[in-house]
Amino acid sequence: MPVAAMSDALPDAPGTVTSHTETYGLIAGNGQFPFYVLEGARAAGVRMVVAAIREETAPDIDRTGVKVEWCGLGQLGKMIRFFRREGVRRAIMAGQVKHRQIFSGALPDWRMATMLLKLARNNTDSLLGAVVAELAADGIELVDSTLFVPHLLAPAGVLTKRRPTARERADIDYGLEVAQVIAGLDLGQTIVVRNRAVVAVEAMEGTDAAILRAGELAHRRELTVVKVAKPQQDMRFDVPVIGRATIETMLTAGATALAVTAGKTLIFDRDAVIALANRHKLTILGIPPTPQPHDHTDS
Repeated sequence: MPVAAMSDALPDAPGTVTSHTETYGLIAGNGQFPFYVLEGARAAGVRMVVAAIREETAPDIDRTGVKVEWCGLGQLGKMIRFFRREGVRRAIMAGQVKHRQIFSGALPDWRMATMLLKLARNNTDSLLGAVVAELAADGIELVDSTLFVPHLLAPAGVLTKRRPTARERADIDYGLEVAQVIAGLDLGQTIVVRNRAVVAVEAMEGTDAAILRAGELAHRRELTVVKVAKPQQDMRFDVPVIGRATIETMLTAGATALAVTAGKTLIFDRDAVIALANRHKLTILGIPPTPQPHDHTDS
């Protein structure tokens, strides 16, 4: 269903577009994702304002024709005040904030400092969950980050011309078991496998760095990359993403296969990604997510 039609079809559903006159807020991190969200909102006829993170957001965000407020990484209070002035009641978080930036010693404002003092853990889920709570305290609901870009989600099945070989399929099956555990611990979303052995696990360095490290360890031979959503993935933030850079990194590292969680992984510039993979005879597979107990409720 087109995003623009959601307000008529599901007027009371949480996390859907409820009014074309409503202003949405965008918390913009790095990369292409914020720009895709702005395009989707514009196509849906929805006004959006942007809180851009000075340490992360691309300067081109100033040339998108929307109102932008630049905030330092630790300026949570400034961001919330901006959204309140603009009448924002729903916000979207799009674009990565590198984990090393979170721990870089950025000076927090009073709102951020107070929030950080309450954290029991400093992992991604705890930090982002606390931000969600701070927004909610000011009447701002953080909604599904893919709301305006559902077409970017990976479909299930083989996406490339070449199907996985028996060896790659065995590595994918093994990798999925391990990756689900790692993702469930909020350690990372990606592992790299060779001959049913884990070569590298993503941590704070990010997916590309983990793939390159695996390439060095395995002498750039026959690697399979498995990138998964968390078992209980919150689609409001930290949604897995692949793009052309992922494929280029795989080529450098000697990886030949990539498996991602269908319906919960974003593919940026999909046509270019698949074309590049086909050109180098890589295989990309969308795996349906494993059903979780919380995914179903009794009627």
